Amino acid sequence: MIYNMKDNKKEGVDLGLRQFIKSLGYVAGGTALLATTPWLTSCTPEKLKEIKHEKARIALIGTGSRGQYHIHNLKEIPHAQIVAVCDNYAPNLQQALDLCPGAKSYTDYRKLLESKDIDGVIIEPSKSQISCRHLHLYERLEEYGIPYVFIQGCFDQMEDKPQVLMDDCRGGHLITKYLLDTGHRDIAGVFKADDIQGQNRHRGYVQALQEAGVLYDPDKVIWFHTEDRKVHPQEGIRRLISKGTRLDSVVCYNDQIAMQVIPTLTSRGIRVPEDISVTGYDNSYMAIGGGFQLTTIVHPQEKLGEMAAQLLLSLLHGESLGPEERKILIQPELVVGNTTC
Repeated sequence: MIYNMKDNKKEGVDLGLRQFIKSLGYVAGGTALLATTPWLTSCTPEKLKEIKHEKARIALIGTGSRGQYHIHNLKEIPHAQIVAVCDNYAPNLQQALDLCPGAKSYTDYRKLLESKDIDGVIIEPSKSQISCRHLHLYERLEEYGIPYVFIQGCFDQMEDKPQVLMDDCRGGHLITKYLLDTGHRDIAGVFKADDIQGQNRHRGYVQALQEAGVLYDPDKVIWFHTEDRKVHPQEGIRRLISKGTRLDSVVCYNDQIAMQVIPTLTSRGIRVPEDISVTGYDNSYMAIGGGFQLTTIVHPQEKLGEMAAQLLLSLLHGESLGPEERKILIQPELVVGNTTC
């Protein structure tokens, strides 16, 4: 199913009206994933007479910047209550407890997964381009008859599973085509190598270049990994400049990377956008700063989460879903800022 945000006529999920939801919880998919704050949502049933007047009880594991973003959003839901937080990094855990007075704290996410109450899970995988090393966990969920939905990424081995994804190939194509349509030809790219979003955004970038008859130059593409994301993109841009590589624009994996690239350019006396245009992706709070407002792609995290919840509820209710209903693609939108010309 393809979902266009401009034609949004779907109703939101009102947790207070869902008779089978007892709790929602954000949990990590494996010990290796905790440090990068992926999140899962687990739904559990309760008797109608009890849920009718109760709040959805939410447990959150992974309380870094993304986890705290979800805390702020969840606190706005009238039928939700954050009752537990978990992180293996003490400062993050304490910040979450400050935001959620009275919540129970955990340092081991597996304690929550051991709960027999879990009825369904929404999973955002970390490093989704790398082969899944936790297949046994998913097999256990299936063995217990617990449905799950992937959000914002899916492992290759599990591409037939229910999922709600951003059409990142289309997004990469859209923003690269915008640069091409505004006269840019020497377009560098900075992409993340170890998740499927980075691979798909790169694929869209390549497609747009090919359609415009612009030769793809692998030397103008900088690949980085989760572990070196704060260093390698800047080093790569500096290397291209030092080599005298012709550049008139840079397509970045996300807003955070774009906001690293801009000062790297300006420190060399290169003006943005007069000399080199820079684009981001996500339209996050990081898209604005230092007098810049990025040209970027809208990445509606709230809508992705809402639609994943709707899909999971359909599975919990035993609805028969066709392939298009099990794989939902949300179409990207371009937002033009002042970092391109």
